[in-house]
Amino acid sequence: MTVDQAAQDTAASQEGERATPDALDSLGRWTLRPGVSVTALPHGVHLRGWITSVTLEGGPGLPVLWGRLAEALAGDGGAELARAALAGSPLRAALVTVIGQLHDHDLLVERPAGEKGDAAGQWLGAVADRPAEAASALIRSRVRVLAARPDGPLARAAARALDRAGVRAATAEAADLPDGQVLLVAAAPGEPSPLAVEQDAQDRAVVVGLRRGVGFVTPVGSTRQARADADGLADRLRRREAPGGAGHPGLPVLLASSAAQRLVCAVAGLRDPSAEAGDARLIPGLPAALVAEREPLRGEYRIWAGPVLVDADRVRPRADVRSLAEALARIPVLTDRLAGVLDEPDPGALPQLPAALVRSSVAGEVLVSGSARADLARLEAVCRAAELLLGKGETGLEGEGGPVVGAGAVHARGRALRRAGAVRQQGARAGDTAGPFSAAAPVPWSPEPGRHPQALHWWSVLVRRLGVDADVAVSRLDTGGAGAVFHAQVRVRIRGRTAVGGVSGVLGTAVEASADDAVAFAALSAVVRVQAAADAPHARHLVTPGGASASLARPEATAPWEDAGWTTAWLAESAAREPGLQETLTALTGWSPQPWEPPADAHTDVHALWSALRQCGFCVLSARLGHRTLPTLTEGSR
Repeated sequence: MTVDQAAQDTAASQEGERATPDALDSLGRWTLRPGVSVTALPHGVHLRGWITSVTLEGGPGLPVLWGRLAEALAGDGGAELARAALAGSPLRAALVTVIGQLHDHDLLVERPAGEKGDAAGQWLGAVADRPAEAASALIRSRVRVLAARPDGPLARAAARALDRAGVRAATAEAADLPDGQVLLVAAAPGEPSPLAVEQDAQDRAVVVGLRRGVGFVTPVGSTRQARADADGLADRLRRREAPGGAGHPGLPVLLASSAAQRLVCAVAGLRDPSAEAGDARLIPGLPAALVAEREPLRGEYRIWAGPVLVDADRVRPRADVRSLAEALARIPVLTDRLAGVLDEPDPGALPQLPAALVRSSVAGEVLVSGSARADLARLEAVCRAAELLLGKGETGLEGEGGPVVGAGAVHARGRALRRAGAVRQQGARAGDTAGPFSAAAPVPWSPEPGRHPQALHWWSVLVRRLGVDADVAVSRLDTGGAGAVFHAQVRVRIRGRTAVGGVSGVLGTAVEASADDAVAFAALSAVVRVQAAADAPHARHLVTPGGASASLARPEATAPWEDAGWTTAWLAESAAREPGLQETLTALTGWSPQPWEPPADAHTDVHALWSALRQCGFCVLSARLGHRTLPTLTEGSR
């Protein structure tokens, strides 16, 4: 910042108001936080604290001004400086401005904490908002270090780390703890010292575990929550254990020290160390576990969406995902290689033009997803992979029975209703023509000027670039009201003929709010199917795109040059029609998707996946259509 102009403004505002003490008068209460480093500049000074920094720039006199202020902070607290800087003077205004910036960047701390000489006091002075209160909480706390082997390296390292932080720690045996796990429990101030493993919910606990080259530190919670997290993490990390060999001598110390730090921060009212990591992958509001590996020796905080939720802050429902950016930020949580529940979708060597393809694994089988962009393809891949795993044991045609997963309620509902509309049209074409709805009307469609640019683009990609001899049938189905639904189906023109890549028959379908949207998504699905057949012939599951993701991908604003031919503008148009489409599909099918939960006897992996999806803001709906009457459908012109 520039101090000169700010000082002039401050001086003007202070003129005639010296009856009220300013920041210079109260400077005696404060001193620089321990660990703040200062770098002199030609016309200013740069200060760096624990997690903040500020650069003060002005004239050549600013370094001199800072020198006087630094002496006051380290000495008498500015009493002499306050007498020398007259009320309303530019000097006093400049000093008040600099002091204000130090406060704004949390570089000052109250003097009592700064006067402690021990390492713990210095650390609290550097990081705590109220170091004196934090130190008092640590002095009054009592921690038990519980393990099946109290003399093991983990337990000993944890006790040493707690002692160095000024916390009284006692080690005891707990036979019911698994081998390789240590439980650290801190009793609330005024409560009896924790003498057993199971404690009151007011206690704070953390578990550190280590087995065969991989270890973890759970988020801080109640004893029951910490132990449940430890069991889940141990099970999740079992597949990452290194076979045999001596463990790294630094791994127990790394894990135990991290566990002690997390517990000490919780007791002292400090931010959890994961919040200091500066890792954009960590999502605020979701707990993070530290996972460490032997080769190479490293520890990283990873979001942990454990299957067992005990504490109130963990049980509390999470907000739904509302944008594509939020959904993409949560996909790495679900697909984390160590703590996740799904395989990571990856483009790998798959082509990204004309459509973008990604590949993942589901229960040992290959899943390929495609869309207009790779980020949309990744989202579709995650949702479909979750559906397949959640639907273990579900019956019905693929895409008809079982749960529907979406990034938030709107996305999930759009996917479910489109699926319901497509299934009902298949039933109508099979001969079920009874129903209270109006008959479907054929809608002629041909690639001519005036059609939507995206429909023309994907149709041209299919028939010209990929050389597929295809046709499209479009039907309009309405409820007799203002709303309408369009169904498009793209298939190889001549029966029995095979398209490029060995694909024949129906290549793509779509249910959308306009005929052009339906054709665009159906043609895009056909492009994805043809590309996948040529470049991923061994894929067991293929995921084609739909318009439900438009509600997430809609940008807040489009650039002036982004007309309807741009994907972003097209998605914004589709998203604007999404509420009406969902309302019409609900009336058309007579069915509203309901929340889905796994049955009590479902596999533990199913429960774990469902819990992780919910914690990440994803929505799971039931796609069971039941037996309802179907409207009459008539295939449109080709």
